Amino acid sequence: MYRTLVWKVLLGILPQHQETHSVVMVHRREQYHDVHNALEVIRFIDESTPKNEVFLHMYHLEMGNLSHSQAYPLESEDELFLAIASAMEDMIDDDVDCYWLIKSFVSHIESKFRASHIQMQKSFEHYLNLEDNRLVTHLKTGNTLDKLPYDLWFKKCFAGCLPASSLQRVWDKLVSGSCKILVFVAVEILLTFKMKIMALNNADSLSKFLEKIPEDNTDAIVSKAIDLWHKHCGVPAHSV
Repeated sequence: MYRTLVWKVLLGILPQHQETHSVVMVHRREQYHDVHNALEVIRFIDESTPKNEVFLHMYHLEMGNLSHSQAYPLESEDELFLAIASAMEDMIDDDVDCYWLIKSFVSHIESKFRASHIQMQKSFEHYLNLEDNRLVTHLKTGNTLDKLPYDLWFKKCFAGCLPASSLQRVWDKLVSGSCKILVFVAVEILLTFKMKIMALNNADSLSKFLEKIPEDNTDAIVSKAIDLWHKHCGVPAHSV
């Protein structure tokens, strides 16, 4: 019940001093409505615009790089923002909180973890090999190890891959400052679906399966991933 509040404090949306929270949120809410109304006035958005796209246009307007046309090609940063926004919508009911959390979370992962993507891929292979070297050998033999959905895992932080109930537990760790959990969720997904993965004999079918895994046991996958994290890295606070 405190997740939204804790995230807002850790991501700098709210100050640490609780007595100022209500005042700060009044200003955050006013800023949200000012930007939203501006986009409506210039007819860049309307009631039919998907919410994640509304949030993206608001973000662009605030950053000073709103396109003159609504039909502009998406950059990779835009695709990341939309993926995070769609996932955050499923977690947060209040639109103002949702928008502030999206843009703050995107800024957080870009500033803290962007340089770690290549290292996360190497760590993934290392820990998967420790847990199941036969599976790594199988993936290398089939030339699929380098074609796994690393961008989905390590850039988009599993947005669109895991349901909200499981994803928010992963993002708890990211908000707290550690990206190692992403590596162990990826490892545990492959361990959990080992038999299915071994039966898929081409990179396209494997990627398609991993991009949207069955939702019935994702909570267990995240719990096991956290156990793996503790097993290999010890105290989580020291595993950034």
